[in-house]
Amino acid sequence: MSGDTTLKDAIGRLGKAVEALEAAAEDRLEKERDFAEAEAEVQRMGADRARLAQEIDKTEARAERLAEVNREVSRRLVAAMETIRAVLDR
Repeated sequence: MSGDTTLKDAIGRLGKAVEALEAAAEDRLEKERDFAEAEAEVQRMGADRARLAQEIDKTEARAERLAEVNREVSRRLVAAMETIRAVLDR
């Protein structure tokens, strides 16, 4: 019986080891899926960041153009007011 018990114990340990290996493999696959999802999210965030940086650059350029136009309008208004004052002063 000792040989049968030893064999049964060995088979039991082997079964437990296989179960542990399967669980470890499943955990590893799950972690790899999580990692792949995280990597995909990082890629999406990088693309969003690049798009937002481009939009910011365009907006800053537009703001600079608007500021330049504002300065030009202001200069012309001052010139027009000075011309009106000169005409009124005569």
